Amino acid sequence: MTDAAQRIAVAVTPAVMVSACGLVALGLDNQVSRMSARLRDLSSRYRALAPGDEKRRLVRSQIELFDLRHRILTRALLLDYAALFLFVLTSLLSLAQGVVALPAEVPLFVFACGVVCLGGMAVYAIRSLRNARSALAIEQREAFGGEPLPAGVSR
Repeated sequence: MTDAAQRIAVAVTPAVMVSACGLVALGLDNQVSRMSARLRDLSSRYRALAPGDEKRRLVRSQIELFDLRHRILTRALLLDYAALFLFVLTSLLSLAQGVVALPAEVPLFVFACGVVCLGGMAVYAIRSLRNARSALAIEQREAFGGEPLPAGVSR
């Protein structure tokens, strides 16, 4: 393989990661949008309920959990975009090595930073999923009129 072909192959590898990051970003953005819509709906419901109403307290608990999930998913999305940027930068640095004297470790380090960002994104996405069940349990309690919450779900 020629030197130019090797450089192109090295530059294309991060491009595959860019594609993967783009797909993940679409999914995370969709979740963030759903959280935003749900927060708006819950806020309207909260304002419509009379102060002191038990359902108002439950709706507020849901708002707090959805707000937490929104923040977590937003952080995951930001880490995904950071990874995407780092993978594009890796490609550029790999191609630039043919023109500018760059140590081979520079693109490798930038690529590794992108992988770390993806790892962080996954941790945030998992954390968000852990909170999803709690929000549903609160909604069920509201719907069923004060039945006890499942174990592990706080009031």
